[in-house]
Amino acid sequence: MTRTLPTRCPLCSGRVHVERLKCESCESAVEGRFGLDWPGALSPEQSAFVKVFLICRGKIKDVEQALGISYPTVVSRLDDVVAALGGPDTARVSTPEAKPLDVLEQLSKGDIDVDEAERRLRKKR
Repeated sequence: MTRTLPTRCPLCSGRVHVERLKCESCESAVEGRFGLDWPGALSPEQSAFVKVFLICRGKIKDVEQALGISYPTVVSRLDDVVAALGGPDTARVSTPEAKPLDVLEQLSKGDIDVDEAERRLRKKR
């Protein structure tokens, strides 16, 4: 059985690296310290989101439908992935300003998640 390679330590959440690779065909092995490149910077949830995003070819409407989430939530999760990869902070540009009551209403409707609501409310300060 093949398991998904963890990107974080299950004990301390630190980054992990691969030390041994083995060929399924000839069973030869290579040992050393191998990094996970950019996927290693993502949480399992972010990796799952990126997979859906790529399968949908980056079409946000399709991502909304596939995950059953709203446009602002898709954009927020995409911003989180970009931030995890060390990209620019696009969250300040991509989401329009909203009043606190509007944010709470969107949260209660399920249009945004708690993390997105918190981010928007903090931005207002």
